[in-house]
Amino acid sequence: MKFSVLMSLYHKERPDYLRQSLDSVFNQTLKPDEVVMVEDGPLTPELYSILDEYESVHPELKRIPLSVNGGLGKALNEGLKHCSHDLVARMDTDDVCFPERFWKQIHFMETHPDIGIISSWLDEFEDDITVIKSIKKAPATHKDIAEYIKSRNPLNHPAVMFRKEAVMNAGGYKHFPLFEDYYLWARMFKLGIHFANIQEPLVHFRTSANMFKRRGGWKYACDSAKFQWKLYELGIIGMLTAVKSSILRGAVYIMPNSVRALVYAKLLRG
Repeated sequence: MKFSVLMSLYHKERPDYLRQSLDSVFNQTLKPDEVVMVEDGPLTPELYSILDEYESVHPELKRIPLSVNGGLGKALNEGLKHCSHDLVARMDTDDVCFPERFWKQIHFMETHPDIGIISSWLDEFEDDITVIKSIKKAPATHKDIAEYIKSRNPLNHPAVMFRKEAVMNAGGYKHFPLFEDYYLWARMFKLGIHFANIQEPLVHFRTSANMFKRRGGWKYACDSAKFQWKLYELGIIGMLTAVKSSILRGAVYIMPNSVRALVYAKLLRG
């Protein structure tokens, strides 16, 4: 089965991270038929130079330049329009694929035609990819995910592969600060699209202390409460659950960063 890889790049990405990410994509045991790279606004000379270099060697690299930076959701929606194949793998420009990621995901989708979207676990690292800080797991079956989605994001976005038609039928990515992927999964779930997670890490996910800073503060707590209301409107959770979850999550989000990081490490990771 032919497939596309969908990536989005903006000017703040580090050139060495981009190079490492692209190497992991192009050196797969099952190589992609095309790699759609959305240039989300003007980039730095260093980033342009790397893209020019890889484009000269890999004609399957398809570059989609955008005149202004519109954010990840808008960039991915634009990139989807240029994906030629129904199967699309997401990849971030600072993460690293395991060599057999695409082969394992394509094999799964071929043998499970009822599944519209899959993901996998993530190995989380900071500076040294050989030093795994934690493993971000997710439930395997659609039945388990149907319960899990009520309280947690059921798919690791950096490792997803989906059928393009399923995502388009759900309306694609819609703007919702920091919850764009979870919101898309929720809408796909309500359409009856089946989910699954491969029970092993297939992507090295780059993390840092800044990640926990971004997932904190009053604004994040408010955005989280608004998202709980969206889950209620979709009929995924009840009103009481939405209220309780908003309060409990809000308490975590306004904690000091060091305490919040500990909560994530102990309760929200494998």
